[in-house]
Amino acid sequence: MLKILFIAAHRLNRSPSQRFRFEQYFSFLKQNDFDCKLSPLLDEADDKIFYSEGNFFSKVRIVIQSYFKRKKDLKEAGNYDIIFIQREAFMTGSTFFEKGLKKRKVKIVFDFDDAIWLPNVSEENKKFERLKNPEKTSEIISLSDLIIAGNNYLAEYAKQFNKNVYIIPTTIDTEYHKKQIVKKDERICIGWTGSHTTIQHFEHAVPMLKKLKEKYGDKIYFKVIGDENYFNDELNIRGVKWSFPDEIEQLSEIDIGIMPLPDDEWAKGKCACKALQYMSLEIPSVMSAMGMNCEIVSEGVNGFLAKEDDEWLEKISLLAEDSELRKKIGADARKTVEANYSVNSQKEKYLDVLKKSLR
Repeated sequence: MLKILFIAAHRLNRSPSQRFRFEQYFSFLKQNDFDCKLSPLLDEADDKIFYSEGNFFSKVRIVIQSYFKRKKDLKEAGNYDIIFIQREAFMTGSTFFEKGLKKRKVKIVFDFDDAIWLPNVSEENKKFERLKNPEKTSEIISLSDLIIAGNNYLAEYAKQFNKNVYIIPTTIDTEYHKKQIVKKDERICIGWTGSHTTIQHFEHAVPMLKKLKEKYGDKIYFKVIGDENYFNDELNIRGVKWSFPDEIEQLSEIDIGIMPLPDDEWAKGKCACKALQYMSLEIPSVMSAMGMNCEIVSEGVNGFLAKEDDEWLEKISLLAEDSELRKKIGADARKTVEANYSVNSQKEKYLDVLKKSLR
């Protein structure tokens, strides 16, 4: 049996990036003689501290504690056939651990699903920004034996530093992501899912959502999942905390999903995870005409793309006023995910790419 150590920031079922990039493949890999172990840096208690405001000294403690966790991984690296690094081995700008793994002669697979070579620090951790070094991404790519990129934009960046690059899109477990029947009133729910670090993207849609509220009044309402501290009194929004056990139920309340993005380089690297979640649950969606969204969406068939507020307003209105159109778009969206962006559609390629890293 081949042994693979997954090095990532978070515990199992905590991070969308980890869940939809590699955790969903664990059972399939096990069936194909891979023994998978996840080594996260943050446990649940650390998580609450690390992504909250303040707590400077507690955060320093977590960084020091994380250093010794990675030292242990480095010491045990020789017991594994593959070390799979998602995004980075450590949360500072250092590549100390990646360099250490390279010296152990173990095969290194590097996976990334965002333009992480660009600066992007959460508001809660701005004080630590000087400790980050997004440019280290190119060095990690150079040190790795094989790269898995979430889309073509990321792959083109990686190919500057490593020729051994493969594209595997972010995928959905369609056996798990199945729409539930949720009891609700007749109002149309327009929803967004994300986190406290991406709520800034939702904010881009607020002016347009205000126009929708003026147009439809109490016939619609808005839902934000993932940042329980978010509120908007004018739109009567109170953010709902994301939790794994009721994730599908919370998403299934949404009648129309939205994915607004800023027009910048970071957004071009996004792998459309949010869109794929909506689509897998047969939720018709309107998304920013950016990056991978444009690859996934066939306009008016399995979703809609929009740029200006007027476009957003027009396309959400089409869906809000036509329940049959919502059903049709949602059904076609599900088929798109099943065919091209599901675990089942990509698992054999995933297995093959990992085996390639050993050759």
